[in-house]
Amino acid sequence: MIEINLAPDIKQELIKAQMIRSRVIAGCIVVGVVSVAVVSTLLVYVFTVQAVRGNLADNDIKTRSSQLSGVADLSKTLTIQNQLTKISSINNSKKDTSRVFNLLAAIIPPAPNDIKVSSLLINTDDSKITIEGQAANSYAAVEVFRKTIEGAKVKYTDSSNTEQQVIIASDVSTSNTSYGEDTSGAKVLRFTISFTYAKELFAPLLGNFSISISTSGNATDSYLGVPKSIFVDRAKDLTTGGQ
Repeated sequence: MIEINLAPDIKQELIKAQMIRSRVIAGCIVVGVVSVAVVSTLLVYVFTVQAVRGNLADNDIKTRSSQLSGVADLSKTLTIQNQLTKISSINNSKKDTSRVFNLLAAIIPPAPNDIKVSSLLINTDDSKITIEGQAANSYAAVEVFRKTIEGAKVKYTDSSNTEQQVIIASDVSTSNTSYGEDTSGAKVLRFTISFTYAKELFAPLLGNFSISISTSGNATDSYLGVPKSIFVDRAKDLTTGGQ
């Protein structure tokens, strides 16, 4: 059987174009229908499902808030819980002021320069220690006490296990010296000594902590009792030109 195509080429191209257009239109219609379905689903979810879930969550919050409000001393409980979480950090950073007893044991001189402490104040804000006391050996004992404080050092090992040492006291001053009588009726010299202490004295977590006393190699009573300011290096010989 023989078929003869009597349609011209241009007619065939037109038919193909119409078929492609029909397919594109059909595809657009399908995409549009799917898009409308998706948008409708999202609208239902947002304005219905989400609204219902939000109302349920609000009701749950209100219910639980009412339950919490009914707990006795709730604010105190929450405050305590918050403070409990900070105990470790506070404990690790607190100053070890109990070392002041080690300091007193080291700096109070032996007889005959007896010193008795009547008051001791530690001001951690200004890093100051103020000691009020009395001495039976009058001014000599107070001078020995002051120079012993000036020679006190802290020895310790740092985080790298290296031995370190620092002088404890700076700006040492003596004031309010006056004579009086103690409880036994004996004559004593009352005094106040204050100084700025090194931060290492009460620093936490120091290894091998100890306090030592140094008077630059001289610990005699005559040295401790005489003011250092009267001693100077020997003057050099005067030289003249041409000699």
